[in-house]
Amino acid sequence: MRRRFVIEAVMVATYGQLLVPSRPVDFVLPYSTVLELYDMKESAEPVMDDPEEDKHVKLKIAELISFFEDPLNRKKIERALQMPWRESSPLLLNDIIQFTIVHGIDNAQYGEYFDPIETELLLTAMKLDIPLLSDQFEFQDRLIEAEVPVQVYDIEDYEFAVEEGLSPAEWETMRDL
Repeated sequence: MRRRFVIEAVMVATYGQLLVPSRPVDFVLPYSTVLELYDMKESAEPVMDDPEEDKHVKLKIAELISFFEDPLNRKKIERALQMPWRESSPLLLNDIIQFTIVHGIDNAQYGEYFDPIETELLLTAMKLDIPLLSDQFEFQDRLIEAEVPVQVYDIEDYEFAVEEGLSPAEWETMRDL
């Protein structure tokens, strides 16, 4: 069975280990995070502090953009964009990794605590009832503080999340404590 995670598209480009999981994975990406890739590619602002790492990550961003612009993938994405909260058909990177693009619509439900991208990430995780992967400690802390009912894994715990993770029943039990 494929493990599903909501994640920002740039994290897939930034963290290479995400693309070599021990089990099949479906990365669910809000479309707004895919659009962010274009901004990052065009921007003079570095994505990473180290110039060599920045160059490498920008190359990976360009590769990911090319993948999404492949005619078959683009067609799947365009279909998903026809309705709010619609999921694309799977975009297959290889036998183990697939992407699902979600046409999330930001709403103000959590606007006081989170920016629009963060809001789409957490709403996508809530709506689809799947965990969120993040490398941002402040974001994770705000999720806990705001008592948002979303299971979140730090990127450093990715392999645990893929291998063992928490079942929905275990997550509900922990959330009720």
